[in-house]
Amino acid sequence: MKKGNYVSGLLCGAALIVPAVAWAQDAADGGGEIVVTATREARSLQSVPMSVNVATGEQLQKLNIFDAKDVQQLAPGLEMTNTTGRNNSTTLRGISFDPDQGTDPAVQVYFNEIPTDAQTVYTALYDIKQIEVLRGPQGLLRGISAPAGAITISTARPSFDEIEGYAQATATTRDGFNVQGGVSLPFSDKVALRVAALVDGNRLNNVRNITTGERSRSRTQSARLTLGLRPTDNVTAYLTYQYLYADNFQPQQVIGTGNNSTFEAGPFFGGVLVPNTSVRSGPPLEADDYAAVSEGRVRNQNEGHIVNLAVDWDLGPATLSFVGAHQYTKLKTQRDLDVANAVPNYISNSTGSIPFKYDTVELRLATNNKEGFGGGIGVFYNKMGGTTRLNQPGDSFFFPLEPNDSLNTAGALPYLPIGTAIAVPVDRSVWSFNANANFRGGGLSIEGGIRYSIIKSVNSSQLTLSTPGNILACTGDPQVDAVSFGCLPATYPATEIIPDRFRRTKDTPITGGLTISYQLMPSMNIFASYGHSFRAGVVGVGLPDGLSDDLIVGQPEKTDAIEAGIKGSFAGRRLHYAVSVYYQKLNNFLNRFTNIYYESTIASPPTGFFDFNYNGDARIKGIEGSLDGRITRDWDFGISAAYTRARFKNALLPCNDFAGTGSPNQDGPATVRGPGNVSYCVSNGRLSDTPDFSLTANTEIRFPMDNVTPFLRGLFTYRPGFYSDRVDYNYRSRELLNLFVGVRAPDSSWEFTLFAKNALNQKRIANISLGNATVGTATPGLDYDSGYRLVNVTNPREFGLTGNFKF
Repeated sequence: MKKGNYVSGLLCGAALIVPAVAWAQDAADGGGEIVVTATREARSLQSVPMSVNVATGEQLQKLNIFDAKDVQQLAPGLEMTNTTGRNNSTTLRGISFDPDQGTDPAVQVYFNEIPTDAQTVYTALYDIKQIEVLRGPQGLLRGISAPAGAITISTARPSFDEIEGYAQATATTRDGFNVQGGVSLPFSDKVALRVAALVDGNRLNNVRNITTGERSRSRTQSARLTLGLRPTDNVTAYLTYQYLYADNFQPQQVIGTGNNSTFEAGPFFGGVLVPNTSVRSGPPLEADDYAAVSEGRVRNQNEGHIVNLAVDWDLGPATLSFVGAHQYTKLKTQRDLDVANAVPNYISNSTGSIPFKYDTVELRLATNNKEGFGGGIGVFYNKMGGTTRLNQPGDSFFFPLEPNDSLNTAGALPYLPIGTAIAVPVDRSVWSFNANANFRGGGLSIEGGIRYSIIKSVNSSQLTLSTPGNILACTGDPQVDAVSFGCLPATYPATEIIPDRFRRTKDTPITGGLTISYQLMPSMNIFASYGHSFRAGVVGVGLPDGLSDDLIVGQPEKTDAIEAGIKGSFAGRRLHYAVSVYYQKLNNFLNRFTNIYYESTIASPPTGFFDFNYNGDARIKGIEGSLDGRITRDWDFGISAAYTRARFKNALLPCNDFAGTGSPNQDGPATVRGPGNVSYCVSNGRLSDTPDFSLTANTEIRFPMDNVTPFLRGLFTYRPGFYSDRVDYNYRSRELLNLFVGVRAPDSSWEFTLFAKNALNQKRIANISLGNATVGTATPGLDYDSGYRLVNVTNPREFGLTGNFKF
């Protein structure tokens, strides 16, 4: 069968994303339409004047989605990745974000309506009430502005009426296991408690380090307590505490031929490379080898606590709401910076401690009337603190010297061991004040508002350098050697590397939006919206000395977007559809450019590779649509797709242009083209390494019997191939198919499911580096080349069994 017919056949047998299926099932069973809180009030999905995808806790359980990143399988155009084991990132509508850039996310994540750290909430997904993916700029309804959208995660709350809960256990053929559950304990109609917990283990990226023999693995434990209080008929409060601990080993996968090394680190000589032309960085490797070659390990330990309080006080005409939280997470990292073993027998061990201290308070007053004029006001505050500490080698390597060089002793080559200690105190606060007004009546709804924010940051980055010295680097002149940084042990005290003019920043943006929707008939709504968002620029941390200002500090980003759409149902409300089109303009889009070669006359060493934040104008346009419903009482179906063209617009961006072509490449010796510290390329390319088109589909067929209900279930996502100019690579298409077959009780009180994830066993490269991983030397254009590119590959096929019980 031809590939096109093969894909078409899959699509014909599959159908829409889970949110649509949930809507169809609930309506058919008398449960009504899906209710969302995208606009900070409970409204039907059809009436919300924006594009929203919804996944309920029940669907997450049915599809064995244990990691929030897998939610991308339920919403086209959503990309959720973790390439290194610690930097969870989200891309939506083509707008990407790297957590290391230090800005607010492009897609803000909310946990029980509190902005939070994706590293924490993406790690453990259990006892969830609902997840909503809000598309488009967010600048009014929630405290943190975001250019691409928001993801809200709501956990299950205790029932005041009866004891109820669930227990679920899963085991897979790739050493995966997941045990989770939750139970509500109503002590009275005024006090109730919900207890939930999770234990999870898996192989993460399924990579084995062939140098050390270590295999990737993850172990996660988490528990959550939610206390519900109803002291009076018009006051409801929920106090939640969640604990999380995750320990992940995730070696970096590589592909390539490997490389013969001229030198390797000497086993008995600190800071010396010795000749050995037979040693290699590793063997030839391909994507389906799932192999790493680094001599050190990659480990991330994440321990976190979240305390959240939500109170609603119904005053009759209006409701006063309070949401507050304290979050503290500490991430410990360990990583071999020579990730592709470019220098054999050398481990560049980096360790870090990254605390995340986040305090948030929000107070809102909103009218309760559903018709006529209404509105609300609110104030929001959050404070981020903690000091990130990073210790890693900044060793200065030299390229092989001439045989008669005075430093070449018996063929040995000295490198200068340099220890760097970086401390980055975080001190950032946001005050924002918002007001909104609305009119609803006669099928017409007009809603709009503004938010005024005060964003303050104190930017600091202290760098300490030290070296044990290297006797082979001594000149023999006592006066010279006594003051040189290299020959003898030396330490430079902590130095502030952020220029004084960038130490304190303050932004006072005005953001907001306006929506108009009209109910043409009971089963059809049309809407149009405008949104404006803002992200403050950020000062780079841990930067080399001697850089131009444009590489040190990013400029503020401003986003304007318009959108129009239609939502409705037909065939007796058994079929539902939604279509929207949008256009977005980004001025000074904040992005991160990794592994950029730089040259400096001040830094030591004067050359190397670094990651830089940078701005560039961009434009986005696209269309999204879905069709879903229930063909029969026992067959749900649907399909959802998105097309987004997100491109830079004549943006001058940092790049590696070793060949001088004006486009990103690493062909030839490392060099800087032009007069700056880095090369710059004019780009009209993609904002992220994602395709313009994406599709997701879901279906379930049930075969009711007297005492049991067998079923078949499928989840399918499709991404076409595309070329990325940023990494100079043609990504192949990806067709991910998850299949489920099982049996459950007629009342769904229990269910057993056999499943196959990635049933087609596709092994596709999802991310790849530009060129081979190298270790730079003090000689410009001459580096130690590993012969490997860094990659992330889709996980291979995995079979499993799940048992679920509800009571």
